[in-house]
Amino acid sequence: MNPKLELFSQGEEVVTGQTVDTNAAWLAQACVNLGFMITRQTAVGDKLEDLVTLLNEIAERSDCCICTGGLGPTSDDLTAQAVAQAFSLPLEFDPVAFEQIERFFLKRKRAMPEVNRKQAYLPKGAQRIDNEWGTAPGFTMRYNDCWFVFLPGVPSEMRQLFDSFVRDHLGKQFSLKPKQLVSLKTVGIGESDIQTAVASIKIPETVQLGFRAGVDHVETKLLFPHDYDQVLMTELIDAFAANIGDFVFSIDRPGHASGDLVNVVDRLMQVQKQKAVFIETLSQGLLSAKCVDCDWLIEGAYYSDIQQLAEDFDLALNDKDLLAVAIAEKIKHQKKVDLVLVQLHLSDRNTIRDKNIAVEISTALLTPHGMLQVKHMISGPAQRKQNQSAVLALDTLRRYLQLHQ
Repeated sequence: MNPKLELFSQGEEVVTGQTVDTNAAWLAQACVNLGFMITRQTAVGDKLEDLVTLLNEIAERSDCCICTGGLGPTSDDLTAQAVAQAFSLPLEFDPVAFEQIERFFLKRKRAMPEVNRKQAYLPKGAQRIDNEWGTAPGFTMRYNDCWFVFLPGVPSEMRQLFDSFVRDHLGKQFSLKPKQLVSLKTVGIGESDIQTAVASIKIPETVQLGFRAGVDHVETKLLFPHDYDQVLMTELIDAFAANIGDFVFSIDRPGHASGDLVNVVDRLMQVQKQKAVFIETLSQGLLSAKCVDCDWLIEGAYYSDIQQLAEDFDLALNDKDLLAVAIAEKIKHQKKVDLVLVQLHLSDRNTIRDKNIAVEISTALLTPHGMLQVKHMISGPAQRKQNQSAVLALDTLRRYLQLHQ
């Protein structure tokens, strides 16, 4: 069985919701990937007795604990004091830690406040974790049969310390056998339809199936044991991909993250050396914004008034499908580009704002292989309609590129 790990966040601002605890989410994923079994995530405010109680409880039931927060210089930063009290250890002055804190302020040509001296006191026997990105050193120590790691609560500092020290340190302290996670990423199909599509596939008892719906895509997750046969794993992944179909835009495998839809399209566009122009309506510039760092997008334009769009291209607004095709052909002739994507709709503002009324969007993609036209119905609040129209337009481009790669 994989070792049990708890995550412990300290800070009144976390408990009261003033600060979203992104540390716990990031650490949970990182530690699961290492091979730990996450058993609890706990947040405690700035109360010494609560911290002491929780530390003692964790020491009795877990193999490992990572605590974030409470290592600052102010009176409400109580982690080191709580550890000293819970484990009956004195706090000892660490001159190296103090020198690092002083140097932090010196580099910034600032005088070190006297309160920062507090951060150089660590529980006796603790191993310091040097912090080159802030003033709060972390530390690690064993108590009973539990290995504790204490990290600063500032997310950027916490991640740097984890990557520079903690990850390797935990690998030396524990015999870790990480499970193998595979994620099939899809656009244009919901969780219930995916589950229906894969219902006929026999999944071994040792493999866990799960789903996660995000803003831009849905992930179908398969969690395999550490030593699962690679041939059988590939066969199961292929079966899932075949049943879900071309809604799958990428597959994350152990050691290989494919990125999001923009990343996938960006790589395909670069490999195929294509250039593109976007004309947007319902997505209101969001499609171009998602591709802001992509050199292959040479121009993007947004029109809120479809009639104005038709007039600008000296065309008649009789049929949005024919209009989209005509605009795409004109742009390709003018700009000499490989791909022109034109997205149109004929709904008014009130329809877009009404979450109960669906909007039909028509996407025309002019390519060297001809014209590809796709229609989608999008419902929900205006913001969802905007985002979905951008995502589905981008997915139309992705489907073409993967078909012709």
